[in-house]
Amino acid sequence: MTNCTTIALLSGGLDSTTAVAMAKELDQTVIGLSFDYGQRHRRELEAASELATTLNLSEHHIIEVNLATWGGSSLTDLTQSLPNQGVIKDVIPNTYVPGRNTVFIAIGLSLAEARKADRLVLGINAMDYSGYPDCRPDYLSAYQDLADLATKSGREGHGTQLWAPLLHWHKREIIQEALRLGVPIEKTWSCYSDKDQPCGICDSCRIRDAALRESGRSDLCSN
Repeated sequence: MTNCTTIALLSGGLDSTTAVAMAKELDQTVIGLSFDYGQRHRRELEAASELATTLNLSEHHIIEVNLATWGGSSLTDLTQSLPNQGVIKDVIPNTYVPGRNTVFIAIGLSLAEARKADRLVLGINAMDYSGYPDCRPDYLSAYQDLADLATKSGREGHGTQLWAPLLHWHKREIIQEALRLGVPIEKTWSCYSDKDQPCGICDSCRIRDAALRESGRSDLCSN
């Protein structure tokens, strides 16, 4: 789909930035949407702002939705420890934030309808993490059904389409696509910690670094 308007949920991480670059390659007008949700790794918001400028997005909004008020995740509750033992099959890690994607997509659809956007692009991925419930194909399909019912544009038959191009990709494939598209990987932020530099030991850093090494770009690793 070319020559359309796309809303992009831009976290500042590698996956969402690559999805934005894929939309840009299709000559889409891209509006970025980021969230300050009380996350410990607020450094990602700085990355999102810088990337929005670098990628020449037509607009970039940062919306405050403080999910840290009730916690429930190691990303929003500093009393919980970040997991660093690697992915455990069939176990959803405590980095899962209750309702996060559901809330973010809903706000994205609101912006999309207001801007008459054709697509809402998501960097969600079901392959390299522990099966977050809001990163799975059945979730995305059900949310599309909801979006078509919940919006005026959807009821009129031209609702915003949820697009998750990386849904079934492994991290190495995402890295390779980012490299092909010229994504400034060094400007993205995937680390879960609240430090000034990537910690290199949280699960997100470990998965990213392993994929970078497999792709021959160990120079971009966190350590």
